[in-house]
Amino acid sequence: MTRTLAFPAAAPEAAVEYFSAELGFEVDPDDLVQDLEAGRTDGYVVVETRAPEAFAHARIPGAINLPYRDLTPETTAHLDRNLVYVCYCESTVCNAATKGALKLAELGFKVKRLSGGIAGWIAAGYPVEGDKAGGMRCAC
Repeated sequence: MTRTLAFPAAAPEAAVEYFSAELGFEVDPDDLVQDLEAGRTDGYVVVETRAPEAFAHARIPGAINLPYRDLTPETTAHLDRNLVYVCYCESTVCNAATKGALKLAELGFKVKRLSGGIAGWIAAGYPVEGDKAGGMRCAC
């Protein structure tokens, strides 16, 4: 038997359930940039969950900064609970987006995570705002 098939593939019905759920948790940079460039921003907010200095350095245009360490009922009281908060951080080796999404979900907000973070966004050639000096770093 091959290593690839050492564990049998799931039944199609189980695969539909699994992959549908996965897509409910994440959005990829290409889908997001297409929405942003087309002005389709109703229903969601892009959220940088790292520290303010990372946000100042490089951010997705239109993103807001909600450092995950600062998320409390008080600091999120002004947020619209009808929106989906698309959280991102530095990259796949940073978990600030996961921590931010978890805290927001615990506070009752709908969330998604951006695959690849700002590093993936930049690597794809998508636009950024900020001073961009000093290279990328986690800063979470």
